[in-house]
Amino acid sequence: MASEVIKPGKFVSLTYHITDLEGNVLEQNDIPVSYVHGGETELIGSMDKVVAGKGVGDEVEMIVPPEDGFGEHDPALTFTDDIENVPPQFRQLGAEVQMQNEDGETRTFYVSKIEDNKLTVDGNHPLAGKTLKVMIKIVEVRDATMEDMAPPTGGCSIN
Repeated sequence: MASEVIKPGKFVSLTYHITDLEGNVLEQNDIPVSYVHGGETELIGSMDKVVAGKGVGDEVEMIVPPEDGFGEHDPALTFTDDIENVPPQFRQLGAEVQMQNEDGETRTFYVSKIEDNKLTVDGNHPLAGKTLKVMIKIVEVRDATMEDMAPPTGGCSIN
């Protein structure tokens, strides 16, 4: 039997890792991520186009510019304040701070810098503004079942 290839309606599982252009690993996912090709799941960049026609065991590399990945870095989402004005539990690098705008929308900001008694929080995705290299390995391709096509009840997607 010929091996299955990725096309609309196929259930696909893949692993991937993301590096910057210098080869520094930024994210690695060794636990397969699964989706139904051509369905509702959004994949970073044009990953769905790059893996189309590929089969189990195939490896694909793609370059994702910021506009196709996590967007450009938006300086309007970066705020600096005196560290004394920040509650103690947020005075560490990487701390998550939930902020709400006047419309009631909530966004997660991260403490990105502490320097000279100033603390900076950033609401950009950590990979915003970066050109990324994504290496993908296809680990499963098969016909999607009705269960595969049911809307997810939790978890996450690659975006």
